[in-house]
Amino acid sequence: MIDVCIVGGGMVGSACALGLARLGLSVTLIEHQQPQAFAREQKPDLRVSALNLNTEQFFQSLEVWQDIKDMRSCTYKRLSVWENKGFRTDFDSAAIKQSHLGHIVENRVIQLALHQAFSKYSNLRCVFAQNIQKIEQQGHVSITLQSGENICARVLIGADGLNSVVRQAANIGVQGWQYSQQALGITIETKAPQQDITWQQFTPQGPLAFLPLFDRYASLVWYNHSQQIDRLKKLTKHQLKQEIIRYFPNELVDFDVLQWANFPLTRMHANQYCKGNIVLLGDAAHSINPLAGQGVNLGFKDVQVLLEVFANNQHRFQPIGSVANNDSMWLMDYEKLRRRDNLLMMSAMDILYAGFGNNIAPLRLLRNVGLKLANHAGFLKTRALQYAVGIK
Repeated sequence: MIDVCIVGGGMVGSACALGLARLGLSVTLIEHQQPQAFAREQKPDLRVSALNLNTEQFFQSLEVWQDIKDMRSCTYKRLSVWENKGFRTDFDSAAIKQSHLGHIVENRVIQLALHQAFSKYSNLRCVFAQNIQKIEQQGHVSITLQSGENICARVLIGADGLNSVVRQAANIGVQGWQYSQQALGITIETKAPQQDITWQQFTPQGPLAFLPLFDRYASLVWYNHSQQIDRLKKLTKHQLKQEIIRYFPNELVDFDVLQWANFPLTRMHANQYCKGNIVLLGDAAHSINPLAGQGVNLGFKDVQVLLEVFANNQHRFQPIGSVANNDSMWLMDYEKLRRRDNLLMMSAMDILYAGFGNNIAPLRLLRNVGLKLANHAGFLKTRALQYAVGIK
């Protein structure tokens, strides 16, 4: 019997596996698809994440941050939000006495850096390209793979995303909905040097966002109603560029379109994060509107808290078979520490989504004045920025 089995070897699941292995626990990670190897000449991936300072410090503690930087990332120092010209809020890392606010990194680069670190730990095993046939919980957790292999673990962690197999097997219900909007992610190559600012303009149809990437590359995110996104995704590169020029603000420099894809926007919150010896992490426990790019950072916060809970309860994993090992109530500490914080962020994003998602004149004036006032809010503006980047 192993200590922990993790289903889902994406960014969050891999970070958890590495952290638990560093605690000395025996860990098996099950991931359906092995990430493509990195080559410097590759164009950027579509899926990227904005990592805040707290996540950066977490990766430093796992000793993988330098590996991420050795591949590729983009530092951003400034962040701007506005609706109409003259009514905007600008944030700068200097305001919180930091050299930068965060990094934009491709998801695959993060995943690869974590996987590369696995080889340092003989107590960490990876199983790729295997579907799960059955999950049973009876004191311990039994996982049967497509190959017929059976894995017995004292704790099973589901980090397998929005449609979590682990969550379904544990009969954990969810609450949530699909938003009426979708997002179109677009990778571009700009005609300007690498930028150090990420910005977002709100429109009644949805935000228009810019995220700088390494070298001259960047990522655009275009939120709009599903019918409009369906139309945009069918255009040619030239046609899509003309639409971007038409709708995006002048802050966007000249560019070429490389690739694009659409994805739905979903809010989901599991009714429980823990059930018996089964635990949910990241998108398996909560899916958030990505307006402020906080989703993956919430997932890494989940991992940090769960690792602390495991570190405080290492005595429960030895000797094997003791009564204490069969007691799973200690896992509830993780849910108590994370559920409220995640719910607060989810609600804040929904308020933002609803507040900017209409064109009613009085509300439009109110939110524009609010953005302008926020730009001169001094201490409150600084505190908001510190919370967003994950520092106190």
